[in-house]
Amino acid sequence: MNDSQPLTLALSKGKLLEPSLQLFEKVGYDLTALRSKSRRLMMDEPQGQLRFLSAKGPDVPVYVEHGVADLGIAGRDVLEETGADVLVPLFLGFGQCRMVLAAPQSRPHQDLRLAHDLRVATKYPAITQRWFRRQGLSAQIVGLGGSIELAPEAGLADIIVDIVETGRTLHENNLVEAETILNIEACLIVNRASHKLRLNEINRLISKIAAVVAPERKS
Repeated sequence: MNDSQPLTLALSKGKLLEPSLQLFEKVGYDLTALRSKSRRLMMDEPQGQLRFLSAKGPDVPVYVEHGVADLGIAGRDVLEETGADVLVPLFLGFGQCRMVLAAPQSRPHQDLRLAHDLRVATKYPAITQRWFRRQGLSAQIVGLGGSIELAPEAGLADIIVDIVETGRTLHENNLVEAETILNIEACLIVNRASHKLRLNEINRLISKIAAVVAPERKS
């Protein structure tokens, strides 16, 4: 069965929460308490096999990397931005979107190699910096916490790097996609030490999740 302590799994409070809960319900866990309006941030499911910890999206890999949680569900964007040292055994097929470079409609096909003093606004400075370096380009990265689409019109940046789903927000702000930087979806992540110390339990759970995810990815 399992050890005296349940496996702790960190879940994001944001857009990934509902599909994450649905995933574990399909696996066979009763998450009624987790769906209640309680303000508690840590709850055990009735079987005592899993303990769920609710955290902000960017904090999930931190909890897993430092061993507070044995496993977690995080977006690939968060993993790439934080550089968390965790195992990624499964991509889960939900939370799909893409990180793009977007430019004003007046210059959608600008040759970035010819641009001087290029300024790029983004909430993802680490990913953006790495992408520009891989392309052999230099740019000044301007970190923002939100409203990235405003930056070119306000004169803060020439172009932006941001996450899009439908592209509607870009269009409404007179921006067009110029390049896809990263395809994103939710990932199951595992603490490295936990994977060694509780290998059988974690592998059983991964197998159960994979059995649910695989058919959905094909449909």
